Amino acid sequence: MAPLVHVVYFELHEPTPENTRKLTEACHKYLKDHPGVVYFAAGGLVDELARPVNQRDFQVALCVAFATKADHDVYQTAPSHLQFIEEHKPTWKRVRVFDSWGA
Repeated sequence: MAPLVHVVYFELHEPTPENTRKLTEACHKYLKDHPGVVYFAAGGLVDELARPVNQRDFQVALCVAFATKADHDVYQTAPSHLQFIEEHKPTWKRVRVFDSWGA
């Protein structure tokens, strides 16, 4: 069975390096150690990559691959995921979520 890949792009109201660092650290604190996670990454936009094809309208990207859709579904209602949202949602100008099957 293919993993479910959950990718989130966060655009911040105040896109400072400090706010980018804080949100990245919060992703690592609250989102990385859930059951069924087979891959986790969170970090800021790579400033050096500014080709015409690069999307640059975000500050933090999150990528979590889950072994199964059921693992993803449990994550969505996990207390630490909900706490992450509650604490950091006020800082988000826009959030885009892309879910796909991995190969």
